[in-house]
Amino acid sequence: MTTGAQALLKTLADAGIEVCFSNPGTSEMHFVAALDHEPRLRAVLTLFEGVASGAADGYARMSGKPAATLLHLGCGLGNALANLHNARRARVPLINIVGDHATTHVRFDAQLQSDIETVARNVSPGFVRTSRSSAELCHDAADAIAAARGLPHQVATLILPADVSWSEGASACSVSAVPAAARAAAGTIESIAAAIRSGAPGALLLGGSVLREEGLTAAARIAQRHGLRLLAETFPTRLERGAGLPAIERLAYLAELVQVQLAGIEHLILVDAKSPVSFFAYPGRPSELVPAGCHVHRLVEADEDAPASLIALADALGATHTAPPLQAVQRPSCPRGRLNAAKVCKAVGHLLPEHAILIDEAITSGLMLGAMTAGAPRHDLLTLTGGAIGQALPNAIGAAIACPDRPVLALVGDGAAMYTIQSLWTMARERLDVTAIVFNNAAYSVLNVELDRVGAQPAGQAARAQLDLGEPRLDFARLAQGMGVHGVRADTAEAFVKALRYALDMPGPHLIEAMIPESLGGAKRKVLPWLLRSLPRLPRSLQRTLKARIAP
Repeated sequence: MTTGAQALLKTLADAGIEVCFSNPGTSEMHFVAALDHEPRLRAVLTLFEGVASGAADGYARMSGKPAATLLHLGCGLGNALANLHNARRARVPLINIVGDHATTHVRFDAQLQSDIETVARNVSPGFVRTSRSSAELCHDAADAIAAARGLPHQVATLILPADVSWSEGASACSVSAVPAAARAAAGTIESIAAAIRSGAPGALLLGGSVLREEGLTAAARIAQRHGLRLLAETFPTRLERGAGLPAIERLAYLAELVQVQLAGIEHLILVDAKSPVSFFAYPGRPSELVPAGCHVHRLVEADEDAPASLIALADALGATHTAPPLQAVQRPSCPRGRLNAAKVCKAVGHLLPEHAILIDEAITSGLMLGAMTAGAPRHDLLTLTGGAIGQALPNAIGAAIACPDRPVLALVGDGAAMYTIQSLWTMARERLDVTAIVFNNAAYSVLNVELDRVGAQPAGQAARAQLDLGEPRLDFARLAQGMGVHGVRADTAEAFVKALRYALDMPGPHLIEAMIPESLGGAKRKVLPWLLRSLPRLPRSLQRTLKARIAP
C-alpha cells in the first residue's frame, strides 16, 4: 500500500517539481523516508529554514517554476518567514510543505504545538490548507501546485500532519494545466496609448515579468518612438541586463531621489509594477511618491499577461518596428590600491562572466554596482524584492541549482550575511558554482544612514553601538572555511581581483571577504540628510546631477 508521503512525492514529481529544499524534523520523517522511492525529486538539505525558503525563491526566479520546501511545524515555518516574505513580494511560484503533529496528537497541546495556518497566511494569503486524510492529501497538493503556478504566482502552503503522511491508501493525483493568461483589455490598451500620444511627459515603470528581454525590448521601442522615460522598480525580482539589451533606470531606494526621478512626469504607466511609495514613513514627508498632477495608468492586472500586453501596446502605438537603443559593450578598468566598496563593484564589472547570475544584497556597499556592470556581458540581476535581509546567499543556492551551467555571484553586506550564513554549508555539500562576496565594513551602514534620516534624537554611544559590528570584527573567511567553502580576505583591489579571478576560474563555492570602510560613513553620512532636504529647492538639472552622484 502507498503511504500519503509516497503519493505526495509522486504527485510533486509528476507535476514537474524537481527540487525540495528541506529542514525536516520528527513530524516529517515519513516524507524523508519516502524520498528513497522518488528519484525524480532532488532533496537539498539546509541547516536553517530561512535558507530553505530563500533557496526555493532563487530557484523559482531563475527556472520560472516552483520548488518545494519541507519545514518542521510552526516554529520551522516561523524561521523561514523572512525569505518567504521576499518570495511573496517577488511573486514567484513556491510550494511550502509544513509538517504538523498527527491529528490525534493535537488535543494534547504538546510543546511544539502552534497555529500553523495563522503563521502561514502572512506569506501565503492565497492558499493555505491543512490536509485531513491521506485520501485528500494529493488532491490538496495538486490544488497547491495549481495555485502557485497560476497568475499571479504565489507561495502556496500545504500543512501535512504526521499521520496523514504515514497512513496508507493514498493515490497520486494529476495537476490541472494552468490556463493561458489573457492580455489587457483592448479598451485599457487604447486608453493608455491615447495618453502617450498626447505628447505630455510620461514614463513606463516596469516590474515583475516584463524585465526580461521580450518586455524590455517592447518597452524600449515605445519609449524611443514617443519620448518616454523608461524606469524599473527599485528591487526587481529578475532583471535581464548588460551589453546588447535595452538599458533601464531603476528607481532609487531613497524617497527623495525617487521624487527627483519622477519630477515633471504627467503620465506614469505601470506595467506589472506598483505605484511608487517610500519604504518607510518619515516625519513631515509624503509616503506616496507620484508627483502632484501626475496621472497613473495600470496596463495589466495581476492575473493578466504583462509581456503580451506590452507588445500589444507597442503595436497600437506603431512602435513594433522601432529600433530600441541598446546598451553598448563597456567594462570598467581594473581597480587598484586600497580596497573600498566602489572598487569591489568595479572589479565585478571588469571580470563578470557571460550569462552570470548576479545577486545584489550589498545594501549601501552596492551603490556603484549598477553603473559598473551596465555594459558587462549579458547577465541576470536578482535583488532584495521584499526588503527582508538574509536573501542573497540562499538565493544563490537556488539559482545555482536551477542553472548549473551559469556562474553565480552573490554580493552581500556583513550584517545581512549573518542572517543566513548556514547557506555556505549547503553550497559546499552540493558543490555549487557560487562566488559569495561579503562586504565587511563592520556596521549596519544603512541603519546609520536611516538613524539620521528619520529625525531621531542625536545618537549617543548606546544608540550607535546597536548599529556597530566592529567589536568583535567578524571573520567571514574563517567562517567559510569552517563550512567547507574556500574563503579568503582582501583589503587591496589587487588582492580582491586576484581572488575573484581564481573563484571564477575554479569550480565549486568560494567566498571573498572584502575589508572596506563604510560607503556612507563619516562626513558623507552627516552631509547626506542635509543634501536630501535641500533637493526640492535646487534647479531640476542640479537635482538630477546630485541623484546620479549619490545613486547612479
